[in-house]
Amino acid sequence: MKTEPGKPRPKGKPREVAVSGIAVSPGVAIGPVFDTSDPPAEAPRRTIRVEQVEAERLRLADAVAASRKQVAKLKTRIGVLPEEAQEEIAPLLDAHLMMLGNSRLIRGARKRIEAELLAAETAVGDEAEAIGAAIVALKDDDKAGLARRAAEVRDIARRLTRNLTATPFRSLKDLPEGCILVAEELTPADAALLDPSRIAGVATEEGGADGHTAIMLRALGIPSVLGAHGLTEAAARGDPAVLDGSSGTVTIHPSAATLAAARERLAAFAKERGRLSKLRRLPATTTDGEEVELQANLEIPQELPLIAQAGAQGIGLLRTEFLFMNREDLPDEEAQVAAYTQIAEAMAGQPVTIRVLDWGGEKDMEALAEGVVPAHAGGNPALGLRGLRMLLKRPELLEVQFAAVLRVAAAAGDGTVRLLLPMVTVPEEVRAAREIYERVARRLRRRGEKLPEKLPALGVMIETPGAALAADAIALEADFFAIGTNDLAMYTLAVDRAEAEVSHLYDPLHPAVLRLVQFATEAALRLRMPVSICGEMAGNPQLTPLLLGLGVRSFSMNASAIPRVKQAVRALDIGDCARFARRVMEQSDPARIRELVAGFAEGVTERA
Repeated sequence: MKTEPGKPRPKGKPREVAVSGIAVSPGVAIGPVFDTSDPPAEAPRRTIRVEQVEAERLRLADAVAASRKQVAKLKTRIGVLPEEAQEEIAPLLDAHLMMLGNSRLIRGARKRIEAELLAAETAVGDEAEAIGAAIVALKDDDKAGLARRAAEVRDIARRLTRNLTATPFRSLKDLPEGCILVAEELTPADAALLDPSRIAGVATEEGGADGHTAIMLRALGIPSVLGAHGLTEAAARGDPAVLDGSSGTVTIHPSAATLAAARERLAAFAKERGRLSKLRRLPATTTDGEEVELQANLEIPQELPLIAQAGAQGIGLLRTEFLFMNREDLPDEEAQVAAYTQIAEAMAGQPVTIRVLDWGGEKDMEALAEGVVPAHAGGNPALGLRGLRMLLKRPELLEVQFAAVLRVAAAAGDGTVRLLLPMVTVPEEVRAAREIYERVARRLRRRGEKLPEKLPALGVMIETPGAALAADAIALEADFFAIGTNDLAMYTLAVDRAEAEVSHLYDPLHPAVLRLVQFATEAALRLRMPVSICGEMAGNPQLTPLLLGLGVRSFSMNASAIPRVKQAVRALDIGDCARFARRVMEQSDPARIRELVAGFAEGVTERA
């Protein structure tokens, strides 16, 4: 902070300073800054002698026990929070308790103590960094999900390190009512301690929109801006401030005009939030009566409460990779049955589409690396042995997953559960997978397992240009399509969004991408086969008119995007959308397409 708490500011009227960050949780906060620092959870690297190994193992065990008590105490404290916030935070704390059990982190730390003669805190830090680095290095389209998983591991490691080194935790007990909390960083455990009835807003130097801290702040309904670099230098405790969680700005010493505008936005936001909350139980139906299905993508079970809050009509894409991460052994049939059952029961009869393991040779899944799959991905892993290609090469993985899903489908009821095959490029791959699928079903019936009379639908991800262009042939082998627009755009444009040098070339509105989406959609519709969009395009309300106009009637997206997409759907007429889509598909210039999309969306917003 520029000025220490308690020290007077220089004379004269302070100048208004605006700091930009990442818009994380919408809303406007007006109030004084309250700064807080977090003592660093660091310890110097330290080695030990052989005779000290047992003592260090005991120190680690004590730190694990203390950490488990602290997390359990956090769970009791969140009972005073709003119900929706409890539903989001409690599963995360449960996950932390699991990681403080016999997890890869704890097992790895013990091994490092013994094999490398490291002190417990050094062993924990090294193992957490190794796991975190391996997770974020995975070649997966959902970078945000990978970052969250890595952050969870590091957060647990910091807690263990504090307990091993007797470093105090941040205190958030005495936050002044109506303040804007400013900090360099806020952990998910810190967020769990915040009282949304007392705090006006949160702003930090570090963090992003997709981490668990951001998810919690949204669940708590606290207007928040993260990643606001330079904020702690610009503000001091007690400074008046305006935080806009929708635009991602924090203004210190706002002028009278800035304050007046903020008060207007605060009133408008309260009105808009009331409108969106009412949409939860309203149908996603266009003005001319066309029903649209809005489902949610699920990365990890902890996101289930967000799906319920958003009013999703089921899960359109359940990524099963979470079952294979951070473990030394493969999840067997019973473990997978338990996981899928938990999710199906939570959805209470709503449809659940389960995508089988989408593993690429470059992903560091410890359980798969032990001789199950090739150790090296080759020079270009995105074009190598991944997705269904890998599963057909190692059919035992596919058989176990098929068996688990079939058993869960029997309990869930006919039509509730569907299966989805990733990275399909030719019809032969679908035929090969279906042969395995039906063979597994016959084996289960011989074993006496109860199965649905009609096997769950077996669908295909359309996420490569080859699959889109061969969609009419693939449609003859599949029961439904899910168009993954993220990978489809990547492969079509030869652009990896994670590569800074070329990320600006990634454009889902490129005419080539749109034509492939159109081709795949029309191939499905000709056979009266269900087709959905499950990439980021699905969650962008500006693109809803275009996708409806192309014939899509089912969307799967991040849960938080559902209310605004539903709002757009309810303001649209299918005839208008079809005419708009024809106009867009006549264009060859991406810039012109973006201009048309923005203009049409503006009109929708005015009608909504």
